[in-house]
Amino acid sequence: MADEGAMAEDGPVDGQDVDDEEIDAADASPQVELAYGVPVTRSGGHIVLHATPAQLVETAEALAADGFDQLIDLCGVDYLTHPGRVDLADTVVGQRFEVVVALINHERRERVRIRVQVPDDEPVVPTLFDVWPGAEVLEREAYDMFGITFADHPDMTRILMPEDWVGHPLRKDYAVGQIPVQFKGAPTTR
Repeated sequence: MADEGAMAEDGPVDGQDVDDEEIDAADASPQVELAYGVPVTRSGGHIVLHATPAQLVETAEALAADGFDQLIDLCGVDYLTHPGRVDLADTVVGQRFEVVVALINHERRERVRIRVQVPDDEPVVPTLFDVWPGAEVLEREAYDMFGITFADHPDMTRILMPEDWVGHPLRKDYAVGQIPVQFKGAPTTR
């Protein structure tokens, strides 16, 4: 019995194998390195590039030339209620907004993310439409929901909300509204 207890203390805990623990340990203390001219960290076993808005297109073009030929997602994030973020590399200053671009290289079976910090006072990022034309719709969605504008975009208009809608609904300072719902055939008395 004593030997089994010693094995449990020395071995994997809660069903995790050694590889998962090593990945978690590496993710807990990111080491900043440079790749494609921008700071690099790891998260969940994947490479994360921290580009500035000025570096975004050049970094994207380098990744596309390196085989990351498919854009799988592009989204906006609002960190208004998350001050003091510590998940960024030491050389990256966190801003209120962030654009996250997820890419995949099918030949090498690798994924990479680009995280771009976008300031609140001027939420503008260059478009990735010329690198990946599929970015057009995703950038319009980030504009519509968060108010992040993509410079030189071919059609920077709303895609989800009506054209006359005021504001950007996924911003954390956007007021939550109510719309009364009337159900057909609902009983009037209870």
